[in-house]
Amino acid sequence: MNPQRILRQKLEDLQRAGITQLPRELTDLVAELSQQTAAAPKSAENPAKAVAPAKPIVTTSQPASSVKTAAAEAPVQSSTPKPEKSPPATPVTRQFLSSSSGSMPGEFSGDTARPCSTLSLDERVASLAKAAEQVAACVRCQELAETRTQTVFGVGNPDADIMYIGEAPGADEDRQGEPFVGRAGQLLDKITEACKLTREEIYICNILRCRPPGNRNPTPDEAANCREYLDAQIEAVDPEYIVCWGSVAAHNLLGTKAAIGKMRGKFFDYKGIKVLCTYHPSYLLRSPGAKKDVWADMKIFRADMGVLLD
Repeated sequence: MNPQRILRQKLEDLQRAGITQLPRELTDLVAELSQQTAAAPKSAENPAKAVAPAKPIVTTSQPASSVKTAAAEAPVQSSTPKPEKSPPATPVTRQFLSSSSGSMPGEFSGDTARPCSTLSLDERVASLAKAAEQVAACVRCQELAETRTQTVFGVGNPDADIMYIGEAPGADEDRQGEPFVGRAGQLLDKITEACKLTREEIYICNILRCRPPGNRNPTPDEAANCREYLDAQIEAVDPEYIVCWGSVAAHNLLGTKAAIGKMRGKFFDYKGIKVLCTYHPSYLLRSPGAKKDVWADMKIFRADMGVLLD
């Protein structure tokens, strides 16, 4: 077989493989060899078989649309099949420990898929308003419904990056219908201000939305009855960070009975949200020495957000 035919067959192999963009020097050489072959006498090897002219090839200087290629006339798939697209990864949801466990919940590692919220600000507001209406009419906990002045749903920025979760309304909150407005709330405001934040930047709520008589801790049944509303608030606001103030908030959100003192100083994972647990402001009023521990937690919390505190 002569060199021209070998070269032409190699070029046709490239075409069948889907490679049509070749340097102009190479295509000019093909054309020149084709002309020489056409003008020359038939090969002595096989005088009955003439050399066919080379097929048109798209060069780098010509737009692909200006040349009709063999591939356009009869598309030929590459011998190497394209890999199929992998199915989208299924979001991983961390399984939290039951409330009966005394073990620590999972620390935040960033391996939990957190789907981005698609809610607009108006949709967030509407979702919270709907849940607040349901709370106002709720009588799931008979004792709380009979003794409350009003329900205490939650306040703050519906598009906040930070959510505060406390345990339950006290007397001042029951009277005013807003969480953290008593002495503990005033101390919380001072801590928030020291963290270079304002109350208006945060969304604030509790594990319960009704005051337990005598400011006792919520029972497991009461917390379970109210969990639907807490979940609705978290889903609507979709914060990046949650601060659990006190053991009641930490235990009920994360499903653990680990001591709050052992949960401090680190982030835990709740469906991709970073959760920091620290002492409740009411505990600080009784034990002022713990303020330094809370401040240490706040420095960790704010540093993770890129804000350094003195």
